[in-house]
Amino acid sequence: MSNYNIPTLPLVYDLETKEVMRQLISANKKLAELKGVALTIPNENILISTLTLQEAKDSSEVENIVTTQDDLYKADLNLKDSIIKAADKEVMNYRRAMQTGFELVKEHKLLTCNIIQRIQSELESNRAGFRTVPGTLLKNNLGEVVYTPPQEYDEIVKLMSNLEEFINNETLSDIDPLIKLAIVHHQFESIHPFFDGNGRTGRIINILMLITNDLLDLPILYLSRYITHNKERYYQLIQAIRDKEGDNSKEWEEWILFVINGIEETAEDTIVLIKAISSLMTEFKFRLKAILGNKYKHDLLNNLFRHPYTKIEFVENDMMVTRQTASKYLDMIVDEGLLSKMKIGKDNYYINDALCQLFINQGHVKENEKI
Repeated sequence: MSNYNIPTLPLVYDLETKEVMRQLISANKKLAELKGVALTIPNENILISTLTLQEAKDSSEVENIVTTQDDLYKADLNLKDSIIKAADKEVMNYRRAMQTGFELVKEHKLLTCNIIQRIQSELESNRAGFRTVPGTLLKNNLGEVVYTPPQEYDEIVKLMSNLEEFINNETLSDIDPLIKLAIVHHQFESIHPFFDGNGRTGRIINILMLITNDLLDLPILYLSRYITHNKERYYQLIQAIRDKEGDNSKEWEEWILFVINGIEETAEDTIVLIKAISSLMTEFKFRLKAILGNKYKHDLLNNLFRHPYTKIEFVENDMMVTRQTASKYLDMIVDEGLLSKMKIGKDNYYINDALCQLFINQGHVKENEKI
């Protein structure tokens, strides 16, 4: 069992090694490209809605909260006659927590302990705050204790206050934001300040740090998928820092390289995905205009890409038309093969199969690479 003494930040080591700096150049280049590619989707809500749901699914899967694309999209529709599974509720909570965090950091330009607690509150649907009762232990799959996080409330508050200052006070440390992100993630997971939701909260912090450092404008980086596909390595590297007595600068370097590489890989994945979404939107726009003629509105295109599964009410509200007209438009689009139609209880829902397939294919590509 590790008796890791959590350090006060900033770390005393020089972690801007040659290897780290080389990796940083390519990762930052990919992030800049991703930031630019995101601008090709004129309605940012499309990316926020669809990509944050994918991130929510992947991040929850790290915690063995597993659901399907189909179940998630049905849950997003909030159909009256459908039963939402517990796993789907967890993932929807994650997306809400991420969107809440995104709005708060945009407003305040800071990532504070209060915001972090608000994120965790949205995730867990409670206001428990930081741990106040000792007894939290981290165990492996065999049930063996591998790490004991801080037990006393005062120590947790002290460490989190230091983490908050490290995140927001640029005069405290001038290291590259991606190195800082890696350090913050490890520090947060080691403090383990909440009874539940630490892992998912930590992964949302990752995304928000990219935004507060102006590396991205939107919460669209799929970092959780990289962690899921490298789960064993992820936990090994986190624990290696805790287990090493004395100078663990080498272990920190390996961890930082892992995180930076993950950011670069997932930025590349998301670039490919956004380009595919943009191309598909162009195709849909051309075909929708042919189907609807002068009745076409761009709000309809936005709707079909913001909601991979949509329903009459969504189109009715977005296009400001009657329910009858919205239903007519959707059925015309189904007849032309752009959407498919399914019924649950008394409600119909309409599936953008091509868009859903983009997300499915991306997951399958990564699974094949893993094999």
